[in-house]
Amino acid sequence: MLKSLLGHAAESRAEAFLKTHGLKRVARNWRCRFGEIDLIMQDGPTLVFVEVRLRSRSDFGGAAASVTPAKQKKLLAAARQYLTTLKTLPPCRFDVVALTGTAPPDWIKNAFDDMG
Repeated sequence: MLKSLLGHAAESRAEAFLKTHGLKRVARNWRCRFGEIDLIMQDGPTLVFVEVRLRSRSDFGGAAASVTPAKQKKLLAAARQYLTTLKTLPPCRFDVVALTGTAPPDWIKNAFDDMG
């Protein structure tokens, strides 16, 4: 329960941060059989799939380091599934918003390979 509350708060914090940079929310906690996408945002013409990671401390590489290749694979599969719901395919990218303690968010654009 506490973990889900912390996750929800982290996603809200990340979404608010991204909105201050001009992104618009398309979806939040979008789920399919491949997993969940925390945030789907619009950045101009680009659809951005956002993984939000929260860590209380930066030990072991911090929040950004927790987006493993296995997690990336799941996100790619979920994003491909989401794209099947659209009539036209926009340019896409994968971003990570890493939150560590009370430090400012670390926004990593193009955090890993796209649909290729």
